[in-house]
Amino acid sequence: MKEKLMRKLPLDHIMGSCEKNSGLKRSLGAFELTMLGVGVIIGSGLFVITGVAAADRAGPGLILSFILAGLACACAALCYAELASAIPVSGSSYTFAYVGLGEIFGWFIGWCITLEYVVAMSAIAVGWSAYAVNILELMEIHLPEKLITDFSSGGIMNLPAIIIISIMAMLQLWGTKESARLNNILVFVKLGVILLFIILVAKHVDPSNYTPFLPYGWSGVFSGAAIVFFAYLGFDAIANSAEEVRDPQKNMPKGIIGSLVVATTLYIIVTLMLTGVAKYSVYSGVAAPVAHALNEVGIRWGSALVSVGAIAGLTTGVLVLLGSESRLIYSMSRDGLLPRSFSKVSRRGVPNQAVICVWIIGVILAGVLPIGTIAELCNIGTLWAFFFVSVTVIVLRKMHPEMPRAFKVPAVPAIPLISMALCIFLVIQLDTMTWIAFVLWTIAGMAIYFAYGVKHSKASEHIAKQ
Repeated sequence: MKEKLMRKLPLDHIMGSCEKNSGLKRSLGAFELTMLGVGVIIGSGLFVITGVAAADRAGPGLILSFILAGLACACAALCYAELASAIPVSGSSYTFAYVGLGEIFGWFIGWCITLEYVVAMSAIAVGWSAYAVNILELMEIHLPEKLITDFSSGGIMNLPAIIIISIMAMLQLWGTKESARLNNILVFVKLGVILLFIILVAKHVDPSNYTPFLPYGWSGVFSGAAIVFFAYLGFDAIANSAEEVRDPQKNMPKGIIGSLVVATTLYIIVTLMLTGVAKYSVYSGVAAPVAHALNEVGIRWGSALVSVGAIAGLTTGVLVLLGSESRLIYSMSRDGLLPRSFSKVSRRGVPNQAVICVWIIGVILAGVLPIGTIAELCNIGTLWAFFFVSVTVIVLRKMHPEMPRAFKVPAVPAIPLISMALCIFLVIQLDTMTWIAFVLWTIAGMAIYFAYGVKHSKASEHIAKQ
């Protein structure tokens, strides 16, 4: 049994897959990568999580939380860059761990990333709902409170969140494809909305609102970092583009670090504006803090405009994450760890059953859970995935030093170890209920693996052909 659990996908098989995909055009430079990263990172983290984290975790000191979370992401991002340049195939961190650490670790990370993508999609949908409701209210259209409040908070369901996930699922099933040009346009729209917000509220900032700066102490800053870590999710999309990057050794780190620097700067400025125009406590339970801040200073038309921009960005987030998770399920199914039906594609080239599976889970989560709980669930799965990706860098450096690497993490093993330490530090800041939910999620995942994956894994077939 131990040999089965620790079996690895042969490196030759992985590199053969890379050669088959070598027809991809290397058309992305540092600018396109930075735009891709900013497009994925800037979204629900800024438009949704900032208010809740400031109110309940760190107050104005949330800017320090963003810096700490950004540092953890920077170290993990460098590890992603190296592995993506060496193993540029579908599956991302799931495949990296499968090759470097063994099947059970690959499954565990795949299960963690599933938690990340599905839960992040649900959180974005909840944020989308809040901004949509804000626009409707400005138009004097009021939805029943029971239909815009999650079940755990006393409502029936968050209907707008369910609707947006369902629409995006239908678009995925239809076979919609997004181009880099469209992504750039959406990024500029989102950046324009953010800059407009900063300009509109800057003159309304009251320095007295920054006192106390650390109302919850340093423990609040650390706890806030564990929450706002959610705001940085998505930079691994850059690592997934390694095979389409010109001169990846130079452009990959530029794109990854560049997007993180831009995102961190914007997060800090927006947080300063939010906590400057109103006391941090007013954002408690508010899922649309940017629009709420504008309402607080009486700029209702600005609130509507920001809500429209936020909705555009959040819509893209739901669509991309739904697609990413369905492709991850497709990859795991193709490797035999999930039922083969999930790897079947339609005539439009879409893994229909995988999309439907993600849709069902996302609708349940978005309809019944509050935004704070969703964000924490997302973070704990991602932090463990980042931890093992960092471990994989060290292991593959030792086990396969000959592996071609277009980009190498500097100062190995120091940076991967720092990444691991920061991930552990952040994950222990999450509350007990989040840990309980994660343990239950892991138990469910391991039950599926031992009941199905171990018996049907294709790794043994690849090994037998060696």
